[in-house]
Amino acid sequence: MTDDMGADGARTGTEAAADTAEGAAAVRTVGVVGLGTMGAGIAEVFARAGLDVVGVEADAAALDAGRRRLDASLARAVQRGRLSDEDRDGIVGRIALYTERAALAAADLVVEVVPERIEAKREVFAELDRIVPEGAVLATNTSSLAVTEIAACTTRPERVVGMHFFNPAPVMELVEVVTTVRTEPAAAALASGLAARVGKTPVTVGDRAGFVANALLLPFLNHAVVLLEERVASRDDIDAAVRDGIGLPMGPLALLDLIGLDVSLAVLDVLWAEFRDPRYAAAPLLRRMVAAGLLGRKTGRGFHRHADDGAQEPEFTASPLGEVLGGPNAVTTLLLLAHMNDAVRMVQCGYATPDQVETAMRLGCGYPRGPLELLDGMGLDNVLKGLEVCHQTTRNSGFLPTALLRHLVDQGATSLRASVG
Repeated sequence: MTDDMGADGARTGTEAAADTAEGAAAVRTVGVVGLGTMGAGIAEVFARAGLDVVGVEADAAALDAGRRRLDASLARAVQRGRLSDEDRDGIVGRIALYTERAALAAADLVVEVVPERIEAKREVFAELDRIVPEGAVLATNTSSLAVTEIAACTTRPERVVGMHFFNPAPVMELVEVVTTVRTEPAAAALASGLAARVGKTPVTVGDRAGFVANALLLPFLNHAVVLLEERVASRDDIDAAVRDGIGLPMGPLALLDLIGLDVSLAVLDVLWAEFRDPRYAAAPLLRRMVAAGLLGRKTGRGFHRHADDGAQEPEFTASPLGEVLGGPNAVTTLLLLAHMNDAVRMVQCGYATPDQVETAMRLGCGYPRGPLELLDGMGLDNVLKGLEVCHQTTRNSGFLPTALLRHLVDQGATSLRASVG
């Protein structure tokens, strides 16, 4: 965020506080650029909250597809008793759809939801910068790309933020609000306040690859692929171990199929490009699956079969050596220890607070308990011992205990969340 430098046009802290009080409540019209699955869902979220929404797509065909997504989502909500027919009609009436971005000229805030390619996002932002009012906030829904790089193509980087909604947007409660070194406090406060106004829980963090949720979730899922590739356990045993042992609604390999193996690989590549840490190096098997076109549910096959296309299914079984190394019984321990260690590392470096980590993983990823709550429940000393054994056995840097965890154990602490504010 910028310092309190009123002379160059940035708002002072006092002015930002005034903006916060009025900003989110003053927003009347929100623009959404891109009406794919996420964009249509985000448009629905804003319209449900009573805001006027201007949705823009590249051409008539894409616009019709976006309209169909909106209609289908609202029809499901009516069928399930979550909306009345009158409510649905009101929501539809608040959404205006166009193929020209010039229609966004009166928007108070615009959310860009185009595919995860930095060039595509920069092109959209450069045009939005010329169209929307000078004081409007520009937001990107990127899940992992650098918001700073996107903002740099505008003349108002201080009014650019990330607003990362989670899929499906009408259901998932989390929005990661991402600030850059140029984002002024008032813009961040407006985005956070608007997220709360539409019924979401905002977590405001800095601009770092993957932010909180994806930076923790994707290495966890990738680790599961590594265990599968090394045949420590079978596909079904890995998924069952996570469902039963950790309580997640689905196993990591099934979740990769749901997210899309190509999408997951792209996020891992962004993480690797920024950090150059082996923890973010995509498993060779994941890369081969993507190259083979086995992308998950959207192609009918990934790690699981989702359509009966008659093709032979790859064998994802454990080897005798895998059984010797621990087999299914070791899966939960190996995955969870590295995952908790990653969460502690994120807190240790000051990127996120324990509460932000827990909120992001529970509301954004569907965890019944976040990794730090699991850590406290298992006992800091027990987790430290487990990490030391795993690191000594595997020499995997993901198991190298953090200095923060060692310090807390040395101090006799029993809870990281209670010890670190």
